[in-house]
Amino acid sequence: MVGRQLKHIAPLSEIAISSTHGEDSPYFAGWRAYDDDPYDSINNPSGVIQMGLAENQVSFDLLERCLEERKEASLNDISSFRENALFQDYHGLKSFRKAMTSFMEQIRGGKVQFDPHRIVLTAGATAANELLTFVLANPGDGILVPTPYYPGFDRDLRWRTGVNIIPVNCNSSNNFQITKEALEEAYTKATKENIQVKALLITNPSNPLGTTTTKQVLEGILDFVSSKNIHLISDEIYSGSVFSSKEFISVAEIVQERGYFDAERVHIVYSLSKDLGLPGFRVGTIYSYNDHVVTTARRMSSFTLVSSQTQKLLASMLSDEKFTKKYIKTNRERLKRRYECIVSSLRRCGIECLRGNAGLFCWMNLKPLLDEASVEGELKLWDVILKDLKLNISPGSSCHCSEPGWFRVCFANMSVETLEVAMRRISSFMERRQAT
Repeated sequence: MVGRQLKHIAPLSEIAISSTHGEDSPYFAGWRAYDDDPYDSINNPSGVIQMGLAENQVSFDLLERCLEERKEASLNDISSFRENALFQDYHGLKSFRKAMTSFMEQIRGGKVQFDPHRIVLTAGATAANELLTFVLANPGDGILVPTPYYPGFDRDLRWRTGVNIIPVNCNSSNNFQITKEALEEAYTKATKENIQVKALLITNPSNPLGTTTTKQVLEGILDFVSSKNIHLISDEIYSGSVFSSKEFISVAEIVQERGYFDAERVHIVYSLSKDLGLPGFRVGTIYSYNDHVVTTARRMSSFTLVSSQTQKLLASMLSDEKFTKKYIKTNRERLKRRYECIVSSLRRCGIECLRGNAGLFCWMNLKPLLDEASVEGELKLWDVILKDLKLNISPGSSCHCSEPGWFRVCFANMSVETLEVAMRRISSFMERRQAT
């Protein structure tokens, strides 16, 4: 072999050999266990049930019905093949950007207005968050991120950018709400370590908590970033998955109420992966009130474009306000029922969850089951749940939670029947634990 004839192997880049991707996390280990032994009710009924994937399948029937009625926008529409196959400006189709902003406004109950010219299209929220990190920070700088946070941020924000994540430690004493004291403590710690903080990133609604941020907290956050002269990234990819529209307040509402004062430091990330359940389409957006950020992000988006065919298809779907209104309402109702189903089932087993009002998951408290109140104790229990119960759930430590014993459990990526199987496994496990 050619490789064996070489005396020295040419080195790879620092990014290529970096461990900051985070793939050694239990979050990804659980996925691999599922891939090796996936549950199937007929062919593999004792396999691993995937409860670590925040995917929304509860309203997929509405999407399929909508697409059947739009044959002219389908992938098989030959009449527009040439138009979509040839080069498109990376600004994105005007029809899609207009439909996207309209959908974002609907989700927020029409309380805010978005300008289609400020939309930057990206291949999913992953690309949007990384792109914003490249625009706002330099290698070695820091971004504040409240804990617990989505495990993928370790990859999205720091792997290729060289930026540091500065955890803002939140705890269960106030249901993990972000406080000024926690923000100040994290900022001060970074400063003492000679890390220049460039931004604060929040997820609203929160992944993994499944909770929304209050108006009072959002106002405090805006005051904080203004006082420190840093940027605010508000990841709002679950905004349409809040069980009641009245319970969600976007940072855009606060910006609008303040007359857009200091709005240039605010940037919103959105995606169709969660609310619309289309992660495979890879559609994300950045909405920024900063002209220079919009211009620069749009230039950089050429590395992470959304296909013209995808844009055309979704523009047709999202432009139908009758469909979007029905979808948003029905999807909220179905997610709420699914959430109430799993939380009540867990409660009957003697397991409590943080009270949630959004998202595709619940934040489960298994502290009473830990042999020791430590990360090691948490991972030991997680290993039992994965290997014995054959359930892939995400341990809180993979989300950088400061309190051992919390776990994220996804419920919208499976059928009701599969969810019932998972609940029976947990119930049997708890019965055995209580009997010993």
